[in-house]
Amino acid sequence: MANSKKRRKTLVFSVIGVVLAALAGMAMFKKRDVMVTVQTEKVARRDLTEIVTANGKIQPVTQVKISPEVSGEIIELAVKEGQQVKKGDLLVKIKPDFYIANRNQAEAGYKSSVAGKSTAEANLRKAEAEYRRGKDLFQHKLVSESAFDEFLAAYDVAQAQLTSAEDQTQVAKAVLDSAEDQLSKTKIVSPLAGTISKLNSELGERVLGTVQNMGTEIMTISDLNEMEARVDVGETDVVLISPGQNVRLEVDAFKDGKFNGTVTEVANSSGAAGLAAMQSNNSQEATKFGVKIRIKEKESFRPGMSCTAEIETRSRTNVLSVPIASVTTRLPNGKGKKNDSNTNSAATGTNNSAAGTNTTVAVTGTNSAGTNTWLRSEKKAKQNTGPKQIEVVFLKEGDHAKMVPVKHGIGDDMYYEIVTGIDEGQEVISGGYRAISRDLEDGKKIKIGPAAGSETKKDDEAPKP
Repeated sequence: MANSKKRRKTLVFSVIGVVLAALAGMAMFKKRDVMVTVQTEKVARRDLTEIVTANGKIQPVTQVKISPEVSGEIIELAVKEGQQVKKGDLLVKIKPDFYIANRNQAEAGYKSSVAGKSTAEANLRKAEAEYRRGKDLFQHKLVSESAFDEFLAAYDVAQAQLTSAEDQTQVAKAVLDSAEDQLSKTKIVSPLAGTISKLNSELGERVLGTVQNMGTEIMTISDLNEMEARVDVGETDVVLISPGQNVRLEVDAFKDGKFNGTVTEVANSSGAAGLAAMQSNNSQEATKFGVKIRIKEKESFRPGMSCTAEIETRSRTNVLSVPIASVTTRLPNGKGKKNDSNTNSAATGTNNSAAGTNTTVAVTGTNSAGTNTWLRSEKKAKQNTGPKQIEVVFLKEGDHAKMVPVKHGIGDDMYYEIVTGIDEGQEVISGGYRAISRDLEDGKKIKIGPAAGSETKKDDEAPKP
């Protein structure tokens, strides 16, 4: 009886094991045989222009901040914000009483020194005459040598007194000139023709001069006829930018139009925000460099308007190209790490295909965790002794995908230039996003179809021209 139960139990477990093994085998077979739905596009020749995108503000090319050189109370404010002025127009008048008194005092001192100089000249003429008479008497031995020495000493003293009086006169004249200059600075006139773009002070306000401190910024005058965009560019992109490059500008206040510009200046050192980021280990700010772009069109721009600049850095004509989404990374054996995001952006460090905006800083790591975090991640990457991933695309060959290593050149917001690895006319897999970044392997079965979850344009497809 016990043996019979034991045999039944063994038989049951055997049947269960066989069923489980069969199910596992079917699952593995189905998994191996599953087909990946993809979209494809022909490898074609195109003209590509690499774009660096940056944000900034519209500012006048010529802008002057007006600060007084003398301190005092504003007794006349001749302009209003937004008013146009000509060169030489009166802007501000500061109470001059104190400076008039200083000028009068300096003038009196100067006149006194002139009088002293006249007295010294008269004394010198008298001493010179006595010296000549004494010399003549001494030569005729009518006076002693000691008496002659007194005449000579008096003459020398008179000469020295005249020299001192002349120096005092020059000092007094300088003091008078300075006092008159200070008095003249109580009236401030416009140094250029332009518009009062900013007015910070009011009538009756006391202001500080700039002689011994920073002074009070009373107003700003701008020439609104010549405007420029001042944008911040990441350190990985600034090396691609140089004066003379063409720029397309979008100004938030003018949504329906685009403006043309030219790069006129590229900063040689990072701005204050970038320097602060370098000095702080916990900073989330990336290092930025200022770029100035002269706007060609005339429009009613106002200082401080936000803008986005697309700077054309490099161009290629009639080159082989594939969609940005087609380029990814795999290990040389074709079974690379299945990343959560398409690695083509990390590999290239140029433009994001979906948004068409520059993501260079973000993919290098400086924007997300700071420069030090980026360096630490680089150090860890170097310590990894495993095989290095390579850039690849997947070609459609019948109902299979073929992995092909490639080397890419420049890219715009939609396509990459392919330098080596593929030929014109070949059919490259361009979507979907999950298929390229995760599912595809060399030799994987594929079928052409729409991306899952959409009947028209798919969110994970590369943009089409």
